[in-house]
Amino acid sequence: MRKVLFYLGAAIILFVGIALIFPTWTPKIAGENSISELKQVDINGTYHELMIRGHDKNNPIIIFVHGGPGVSEIPYVTKYQDQLEKDFTIVHYDQRASGKSYHFGEDYKDLSTDLLVNDLLSLTDYISTRFNQKKVILAGHSFGTYIGLQAAQQAPEKYEAYIGIGQMSDTLESEMDGLHFTIEQAKWSGNTTDVEYLQGLIDKVQSGDRLTPRQYVRKYGGAARLIDENADMEKGFWLGPEYNLLDRIRYIRGAAYSQEVLTGQAMKKPLPTIVTKLDLPVYFIMGQYDYMTSTTSAKTYFDQIDASQKEFITYEQSAHYPQFEEKEKFSKWMADTFAK
Repeated sequence: MRKVLFYLGAAIILFVGIALIFPTWTPKIAGENSISELKQVDINGTYHELMIRGHDKNNPIIIFVHGGPGVSEIPYVTKYQDQLEKDFTIVHYDQRASGKSYHFGEDYKDLSTDLLVNDLLSLTDYISTRFNQKKVILAGHSFGTYIGLQAAQQAPEKYEAYIGIGQMSDTLESEMDGLHFTIEQAKWSGNTTDVEYLQGLIDKVQSGDRLTPRQYVRKYGGAARLIDENADMEKGFWLGPEYNLLDRIRYIRGAAYSQEVLTGQAMKKPLPTIVTKLDLPVYFIMGQYDYMTSTTSAKTYFDQIDASQKEFITYEQSAHYPQFEEKEKFSKWMADTFAK
């Protein structure tokens, strides 16, 4: 029996050791001018993980800025990006202190939203130079819109357009919209326990001391309607080739730290107090049922923005992930709007 336990323990240790250091990659795309690359690049003094994929390197470039804070969207790529890759070269990156860009032992005491904006601007320069394209398309999702919109304002000459998906706006107004939604849905479902708990949060959310609990927004359909976004992410982490077990640990550590540091900064400086004018085309793409970043609040903010060209687009079947929930519609719109 002891011998069996010894071999079992050795096998488990070996398995975990291999899982921790197993090489990572992104699947190859066929074609002479295609690109399928997963690599670390030094941006502003720290290594950022970049994933670049597309059927033709001469296609227009999209840089996607992930949300969270600290929540990489690389795990979603295999399932939801295939159509976009035919018409665009797509760049995903794990932000400083997030995902594969979280480095044990590195000092992140200066982590801030301003620093992430600077990282994005430097990353844009790297991509534009490498692919010899003067401008790229900038797309932010959720918290990524907080970073992306500021980058677009600061350097509009770098970008062909800005696309805000699940766009952040007046954070307090958005959070109250989400809280009222969850309370009404809990009442409709007859869940008096949830109603009582959520009503007890009104004063704290209204004062900006806390966010509407995301697990309740998800529970009542304000995060996703047509997909299981958490299951998709977990599948990408555990079964996709881009992350190993050590990367998963990096992700957990980085997300916890980033959310603790950055969420409060965004609460104190909501976008309507920072960005009111943009010198490039602006598109907000919102799911009708989005209560992670309220569609109503986003529309109010959109109407306040001064831009020569802007468009507010609502996906009527989606919540916070319209680019995934209605991926065919999103991919077609992107191709019709930007593909050469």
